[in-house]
Amino acid sequence: MWHSATVRLSLGFVALAVFCLGIADLSITAHDPWHELGRLVQGLVQPDVSAVDDLWVALLRTLAFAFVGVGLGATAGFLLALVFHSRLVRGICAFVRAIHELFWALIFLQFFGLHPLTGVLAIALPYAGVFAKVFAEILEETDPLPERVLPAGSGRLSTLAFTRLSEAWPHLVSYTSYRLECGLRSSAVLGFVGMPTLGFYLESAFAQGHYDTVGALLLLFYALIASLRLWVRPLLVPVYLVVAPFCLGSGLPIVWSNVSRFFTEDIVPSPLRHGEGVSGLVGWLGDIMANEALPGIWQTLVLTQIALVLTGLLALALYPLVSRHFFQKRDFQRAFCQRLPFRQHLAVAKGHSTGSGRPGNRLAHLLGHGLLVIMRSTPEYLLAFILLQLWGPSMLPAVVALAIHNGGIIAHLVGRRSNEVRLRQDAPHGLERYAYELTPRLYGPFLALLFYRWEIIMRETAILGILGITTLGFYVDSAIQEIRFDRAMVLILITALLNIGVDVLARHLRARLRLRHTANCEP
Repeated sequence: MWHSATVRLSLGFVALAVFCLGIADLSITAHDPWHELGRLVQGLVQPDVSAVDDLWVALLRTLAFAFVGVGLGATAGFLLALVFHSRLVRGICAFVRAIHELFWALIFLQFFGLHPLTGVLAIALPYAGVFAKVFAEILEETDPLPERVLPAGSGRLSTLAFTRLSEAWPHLVSYTSYRLECGLRSSAVLGFVGMPTLGFYLESAFAQGHYDTVGALLLLFYALIASLRLWVRPLLVPVYLVVAPFCLGSGLPIVWSNVSRFFTEDIVPSPLRHGEGVSGLVGWLGDIMANEALPGIWQTLVLTQIALVLTGLLALALYPLVSRHFFQKRDFQRAFCQRLPFRQHLAVAKGHSTGSGRPGNRLAHLLGHGLLVIMRSTPEYLLAFILLQLWGPSMLPAVVALAIHNGGIIAHLVGRRSNEVRLRQDAPHGLERYAYELTPRLYGPFLALLFYRWEIIMRETAILGILGITTLGFYVDSAIQEIRFDRAMVLILITALLNIGVDVLARHLRARLRLRHTANCEP
């Protein structure tokens, strides 16, 4: 059902996005974007990997960074989840997950260099904060009744193992498998800052205009993500975790004096290093705020608002692609309404026993599912990089990239949620079913998911500045390129605080509208 508060809030967000559209730079400046797009499509149709040296080594290292980074993040996150009730722990986790993996990579590059430790920590650190939050929520949502029937004096560890942990274990495993998919995306993107993963070769192929190689690398990455459930089996995961550290490569040796200098000199504000005192520090901070932070914050907020609303519109338009209510014959709906036994219900769903779905409908459903898999499997940074090459530097590539990736995720989740809705026998079909039956029932969970992704979209918006869009990431990258790490750290801190603020606002809106929290409902 539609609620007035939900409708007013939604219209307010749309109105704000329309205002942002009027002041955003969404121009296409490339000389012949359609020609470049045609070359990319041709590369996808006729891929060629022969020009890529050591391709399989890059693929192996992409997997290795993902497994080691996610493994460390999950382990640390689980331990932190056990003490997540501490305000200090929650604050630390919120801070580390508010900083994007690429920002962490840029930081670690300054003192570890192109060493495997840079890539591993860039993934593991923010993921630990994410795992801690989600694992704590999953454990809190378990049934507390089993704890009350344990004998008195039971230890805390045994209580956890035999009550909450045993019930939450399937959800913990499911979420960890999803984060592994995210880890593969993060690992590939680390190649754009020099790590030897697929992103490094993709950037090189684009720079040289080898679109057939670009197509081959993209198809290889999609195949890797699509086949994840086929080769990541519970019994094999320990083997992967043991082998992965030996596949990271050696890299350049760590110069520990650089580590010490980074913390004792490089990130110390310049006025303090030169003895200018408090007055010099205030002027220095004022210069950063006026010339870099405030313009970056403004551009980040504008881009985020447009991408957020476009993400929502895209998700609402595409969720029917994976909803069985739009792709099956009427007897499928009757199976739900009549509550057939599970085996018979499953037979109906597969088109057996009580009739089969039209072949065209099954094909459309399969193609729709495949489209959403591609959309949510493509990292925003990677897609924005490709679109920037095709359209030129503006906010448009970033907006489209963010909307495609996040819209695919939310559409998949909403479509999956729609499959749990039972329709009455006389339910309408087509557009009326979409507008009057399903969408009003799904709008609450949809809005909760959109608010949950809000902070993620903000974090991605900031990092896209590395590609040349004048968000906060643009000024961070510029400061690092100019070897002004003190300014870069201040800007990264501002980015983290901005993300934390958006996360707090999103949680407040979810609570005010009584929307169910869906942080642990990722695909």
